[in-house]
Amino acid sequence: MRQVVIVERVCLTGHILAKVFGLVGILIVIPNANFVLNWGDVGEKAMHLSLTDGGVVDIVLGTIAVSIFAFRTLGLTRWLSFMLPAIFISVGSELLGTSTGFPFGDYSYLSGLGYKIAGLVPFTIPLSWFYVGISAYLIARAGLSVSQNPTWKRQIGAVVVGAILFTCWDFALEPAMSQTIMPFWAWATPGAFYGTPYQNYLGWFGTSALFMGVAAILWRNAQIQLKRSHLTVPIIVYLSNFAFAAGLSLGAGFFVPVALGCVFGVIPATSLWWKAIHNDALNTTETLNNQVAIASVKVAVE
Repeated sequence: MRQVVIVERVCLTGHILAKVFGLVGILIVIPNANFVLNWGDVGEKAMHLSLTDGGVVDIVLGTIAVSIFAFRTLGLTRWLSFMLPAIFISVGSELLGTSTGFPFGDYSYLSGLGYKIAGLVPFTIPLSWFYVGISAYLIARAGLSVSQNPTWKRQIGAVVVGAILFTCWDFALEPAMSQTIMPFWAWATPGAFYGTPYQNYLGWFGTSALFMGVAAILWRNAQIQLKRSHLTVPIIVYLSNFAFAAGLSLGAGFFVPVALGCVFGVIPATSLWWKAIHNDALNTTETLNNQVAIASVKVAVE
């Protein structure tokens, strides 16, 4: 298991470094491409790798890291019961969206995110729905204490809050990926919200709520105790992915979408994470106190 954890940490670190590399590439290197190309073959290869493979490596590493984390902490069945619905539902929504304009609006993917499924949707897109989606859902679930008190209201609340956190990531992501110097997708008709149709956010919320709801149903009888150490990966994944999108959007001057994402996504996610680890610390202290009391009673009786 120790070797598995090492692989998880290496992939998570690589995921974050790839995002830093991507930010530097898009914000600094591409605007100064002539300087890089003056390095000859090395410059050309570096530029080519950055433009064609950077995003793919980033997302694949994130998927591997979160998959190992989910397998370790949730078990094989619960990991797959989230990942498979998330991937199939999101790729279905994306294929429908790129073909008909529903549920996100009329858009199409450009290059830079890898092989396209049916020539429409890069294979990396449903992977990102999975690993950011499960991170947002686990933060919501832990913060709302679903495992300690698994009522149907809390179950629904975790799905709704998780979907909101996930959608708020797109506030920063959307203008960064469609309106900046290196777009990865394009809208047929730019929308009213910084080039994005309002419909897109409803599509994001509905799609993520659907696969989170499926997971909630499949997990309804599961005893999932998420301790402080279990919540480190989800919060790092959520915040690092938001930071990447925010960096690109801020670099292009899109301040309002980033601010909205922070207010309704980052701050609630951080608060839920803090609440969850604080509750776990209290529960751990209470358990230790009970164990000490029981041991004292045993000693007194003997």
